[in-house]
Order: sequence, then structure tokens, then C-alpha cells
Amino acid sequence: MPAPLIEMRGITKRFGAVKANEAVDLSVAPGEILGLLGENGAGKTTLMNVLFGAYAPDAGEILIQGQPVRIASSADALAAGIGMVHQHFHLAPRLTVLENLLIGIPGRSGRIDRAGGLARLAEIGRQHGLTLDPNLPVSALSVGEQQRLEIVKALFRGARLLILDEPTAVLAPTEVDGLFSALRSMAAQGLGIIFISHKLNEVRALTHRCTVLRHGRVAGRVDDPANTTSAAMAQLMCGHEIVPPARGPSTPGAAVLTLDGISTSQHSGTALRDVSLAVRAGEILGIAGVSGNGQRALAEVISGVRLPDAGQMTIAGQKVSGYSPREVQALGLGRIPEDRMTTGLVTNLPLADSMVLPRIGTAAFSSRGLLKPDAIRAFAEAQIKAYDIRCPGPMTRAGALSGGNLQKALLARELAFDPKVLIVSQPTRGLDIGAARFIHEKFLDMRGKGCGIIVIGEDLEELLVLCDRIAVMYEGRIVGTLDSADATVARLGLMMTGAEGHS
Repeated sequence: MPAPLIEMRGITKRFGAVKANEAVDLSVAPGEILGLLGENGAGKTTLMNVLFGAYAPDAGEILIQGQPVRIASSADALAAGIGMVHQHFHLAPRLTVLENLLIGIPGRSGRIDRAGGLARLAEIGRQHGLTLDPNLPVSALSVGEQQRLEIVKALFRGARLLILDEPTAVLAPTEVDGLFSALRSMAAQGLGIIFISHKLNEVRALTHRCTVLRHGRVAGRVDDPANTTSAAMAQLMCGHEIVPPARGPSTPGAAVLTLDGISTSQHSGTALRDVSLAVRAGEILGIAGVSGNGQRALAEVISGVRLPDAGQMTIAGQKVSGYSPREVQALGLGRIPEDRMTTGLVTNLPLADSMVLPRIGTAAFSSRGLLKPDAIRAFAEAQIKAYDIRCPGPMTRAGALSGGNLQKALLARELAFDPKVLIVSQPTRGLDIGAARFIHEKFLDMRGKGCGIIVIGEDLEELLVLCDRIAVMYEGRIVGTLDSADATVARLGLMMTGAEGHS
């Protein structure tokens, strides 16, 4: 039997007293797609950072085709044939596709080998269907094309093992199909692939085997993912059964937020073009669309960050005039932004400070320009307890929390003040199934209390489970709205690519 393409034996990695990985064994054979599963904080990213050279293990060894190797940097990993595509792409947006591929690669006689680069790019395109225009700047590529470029970049550098971290989080269904086709092609030609995802249906459809981590250790292995239920995988990940919350029938009231003919300028990203929509009290409205089709501009207008060029917004029957975060907050709008780490919480501040920052000037937390530290701390302690935010305490630096706990902190901060309208972008991106279920339960609870909720997301399965209606954005417009009962992933996918509209 041939040696595995890559093997990790007894990998242990500590950060102080915390064991992020403990005696982890993992192997990938040539031509195999291995799923790597686990809750947030289970140790998946740490383990892959050890494999890619970002961290040195405290114990254990790595073997490539049976030979022990020392991987002390990402350069060592690349030289050993290991490529990694991170959730956040590492591309130079002002350079072209070809220039991004050639960065760091020595040319002939000190000159860039453009002809060789073009030939190699064309060869990868023919082999795996990963075609790209070499002359386009990265800034002109869609998110799916940027991800394709990251994969091509790894293959361009000779990767024999490819690590993909949550690769479908920003893709439309048709793009996911294209990605999976390319990955199967790579595996058929002998490459090994490690596929990290919280989308268990995709794991079951794509992978040959799975390794499951829990609390830094191997909790189990799945030898036949296609014939293993998502529920069984989730239980292995979490250590207990996960039952999705049921979305009961709703009785929506009057509109609590309306947009009428909203348009914006081309400031950054896709501009809005004559957007009109309404969300009612006790209703969850989903906004679907491929990333970059105006969702960010929509969220910024609704949350008061961006002033529209045309149109009118109304919150709880009152027209918005100044379009500032303070104004819309005063009218009853709560906001959970897409980027938890920059626009959501201030990562260098204690969690308690971050959780009151948007309302720091209110009487609850300050008086005559002076803060009320005891009130701030008491508020944070109450929310930490109510939302099971796992951290040492309210004075913990916000940036030290895991993604799931950061999202819980944001949710706690906004829901504590009973918003009439809540706008949420990518609510469970990168979260494990347990954390996602908790977030969904809170949304459904707020819906039952009469809050109108807008969920902007690219996970169509999530939107179909959670939302009462789903509006689809394409090139800055709302191209159609469907009741969830009439919507399917296939139909929404067509609308997201502009192939079908329905109102």
C-alpha cells in the first residue's frame, strides 16, 4: 500500500495553558478529498496552520510520502507541495491575474517569464476548468473568480496537497458546482485535498472521508460521508444532538421599515439602483445574492452609514432624514454588520467596552461626560450569562474571542435594547452548527416579539430555513421576491445570476 501523500502524527500545539491541538493524527492519500470538521475553536485552523508552517508544533511530526519533513514557514510548505486557500484571499487587487500568479517566482535571466506563465495558466484551465482572463485586474474579478485565482495560484506553484478553508462561504450555487467539479478533477489526477466546511451537505457530497475534531482532539472519523447523515456528523462534532429550530407560521403586522426608490453612487462596490422593499413587524426578510451585487450598499444605507442619492427610507413610520447611525438607532434600528472584527467590535478594547460603544453616550452608561464603569461591566456580565458567551470575563480583549462568541456578543448588544428593526449581514458565516442554531433561535424569538428582521446572506439553505420571504439582488437591483414556500435553491440561484426574475 503506498504511503499517504501527507501524514500528521501526534500533533500537539499549546498556547499557554490552552491545548489547541492534542495528539492529533491525520492523513490524506493521493487523489483523496478529506473533510476536516469541528465546532468553532475545535482546533481545525490551528492544525492547518501547523501544516502550512505558520505554527511550530510542540509535539508530533509531519511526513510527506512517508518521509519526515520540517515545515517552519509557508515558504517551506509551498516548497513541499502544500497550498492553502484562506477564507480571506491574499491577492494584489491592482495587479492582473497573470501578475498575481508570477509574484515571487524567479524568471529567466532576472526577467518575468510572461510567456511561461500564460502557458501554465492555460494548461491549468484545460485540466480543471479553472479558466481566467490573464489580463484582467483582480479588482475586476467576482468573488468566485478571485477564489478560482487563489486555487490556480496554488496549482501554479506545484501544489500536490490543497487546503481549502470554508471555500463555499461566498459562492452562489452555480459557482459551488463549478468549484466541486474542479476539485474532483484535481483529485482524479492524484492531488490530495483537505476541505474545511461547516456545510455538512456539501461535505457529504464532496469528500471521501472526514476527520472530526472536538476540543483539540480527534473525536471520530467518518469513512463514508455520502451515506452518513448530517445529524450524525453534527452530533460527532458537538458531542450532542443538534435539533434545528422550527420556524412556525408568522402573522406579520405593519411595515416597520420601507425603502422607496433608493439609489446610490458608485462609491465602493456595486451601487444601488431604484431599490424598493419593505419588512413588516414579525417577519424575517432574506436578501440573497452573489457577493458584490449591492448588498453592502444596501446595509450601509439602512444602517445610516451611507447617504443615498435618491429615494426615501422610513423606520417605524418616521422618515429618515440625516442618514446617520445615531439617527436610525434612535428610530429603533439594530445592526449586526458583516465584519465582526472591524466594524462590529473594537478588538483591542475589553469586551465590556465594545458591547456598549454604540450607546456609550446614553444615560445608562455615562453621566455629564463621565462613564459609569460599574454599569458597563454589569451590562456586559448580564449579556455574557444570557448568551453563553464563552470568555474569561467582561474585561477580556474582544479580539481574543472566537468567531461564534463574537457574533453572540454583537447579537446580545443589539437585542438588549429591543430594536423594532434588525439588519444582519452574513449572520452565521464561519460559525459551527451549534452556534448557528443559537443565532437562529434568537432571530425567531425576536420575530415572535414583533421585530422586523432583514438577513443578508449567501447561504441559501439558511435563508430558506429562516426567512418568511426572500428578495434577490443582482447588479444593484432587487430582481424578485419569493415567499419561502415557493423558493428553491435552484430557482434562487438562477435569479442571483440574472437568469430569472420574479416579483
